Amino acid sequence: MADAAPAPDSSLAPDSPPVSAATRPRRHRRRVEDWRPEDPEFWAAGGARTARRNLVLSVFCEHIGFSVWSLWSVLVLFLGPEYGVDPAGKFTLTAVPTLVGGALRLPYTVAVTVFGGRTWTVISAGLLLVPTALAAAVLRPGVSYSTLLLVAAVAGVGGGNFASSMANINAFYPQRLKGRALGVNAGGGNLGVPAVQLLGLLVLGTAGAGHPRLIVLVYIPLIVVAALAAALYMDDLGGARPPGRPLREVARQGHTWTVSLLYIGTFGSFIGFGFAFGQVLLVQFPDAFPTPVRAASLTFLGPLLGSLVRPVGGVLADRWGGARVTFWTFAGMAGGTAVVLAASRWGSLPLFLAGFVLLFVLSGVGNGSAFKMIPALHRAAARRAVEAGADPEAADRRAHRHANAVMGIAGAVGALGGVLINVAFRQAFLAGGSGEPAYLAFLAWYVLCMAVTWAVYVRRPDRV
Repeated sequence: MADAAPAPDSSLAPDSPPVSAATRPRRHRRRVEDWRPEDPEFWAAGGARTARRNLVLSVFCEHIGFSVWSLWSVLVLFLGPEYGVDPAGKFTLTAVPTLVGGALRLPYTVAVTVFGGRTWTVISAGLLLVPTALAAAVLRPGVSYSTLLLVAAVAGVGGGNFASSMANINAFYPQRLKGRALGVNAGGGNLGVPAVQLLGLLVLGTAGAGHPRLIVLVYIPLIVVAALAAALYMDDLGGARPPGRPLREVARQGHTWTVSLLYIGTFGSFIGFGFAFGQVLLVQFPDAFPTPVRAASLTFLGPLLGSLVRPVGGVLADRWGGARVTFWTFAGMAGGTAVVLAASRWGSLPLFLAGFVLLFVLSGVGNGSAFKMIPALHRAAARRAVEAGADPEAADRRAHRHANAVMGIAGAVGALGGVLINVAFRQAFLAGGSGEPAYLAFLAWYVLCMAVTWAVYVRRPDRV
């Protein structure tokens, strides 16, 4: 996804000395009016430093957002018999914030253009106080299930942060460094899932299952710090609002929905399994996991590995092509699901855990490779437009706007995979007390994604 460039600098390396004052980013009240990341002199004179500062704070805020989004995957482990919630009801509690978060990703993508990256990061971080404060207020035995469902739904605001954060960082970096920057941003945000699960394990192991509100109370000051840091140190990018309605424009393009389908298989698997895995262990292996503490001691491992390898998927896509890496990722995920299905039938816990860890790791790789296909597709479209006589600068701007829009749509649609996974588990355990029907459905989906990736992209590499 990164084009070759003569400039040797990196966003992660020390900046070169400024060339001249005229090349430095001009800032007024945390708003940068002149932003030219593709200009090597501008980038070396301070552009890289500005982009890096915004990236670090974006990762922090997105990380907190992911933690709040996945909060209920941990809180359901604290809902003992005194809460009166059965396993099917707990799977619903984890599915609802996934659905709301996915739906919010579209307006969050647009919000960056309307309000500015810094301004919207402050607003979206501040909104995280609502689900955390509500959870702290209502989490006690005797609370109605409908109240729990409503509060869980509000936690979906954390899921929208990913889309706005990615769109914002995409604007800060030059084309040659977008892949690395987006991979770091996404991977750091995804780490919010295992982080909140580790916190849940700590609370379960020390204070016990009777104190779920301790988890929420830890995050309230972190949210305040994130919002203040964004307000004080991030930047809005100035300039005229780009013409057109990119969301509407890309919605008419077939590749938008093809990539979104693939993202259901990668990101949907990551977030769906991350939310459901603890409950699956408790329900399917009750003898091995008689208490939530035992389950929580393992649930963080898969999301942690899946988050850490996400940038690896981008690097592999740079070398081998996003379509090829995504194709083989789905092949591996189909194999991992077959392992989980066999382990479920044989009652083998070690094999079951190995299969699920493989699914988490491959979903992380696939997240990186599938997402890197998006700007590659639009760069290829821009190249064809230039060959047909279009203005190169206008074609590049259009490709950038469209790539941002597709990131929002793919992120929203991909999150629906997390909803479907939790619903599949709920129905499977309700119907027969086993997750095997759900595993068969996942296997069929990965095979379908393999076929689509090969037919649309691997067989036609000129498209990407």
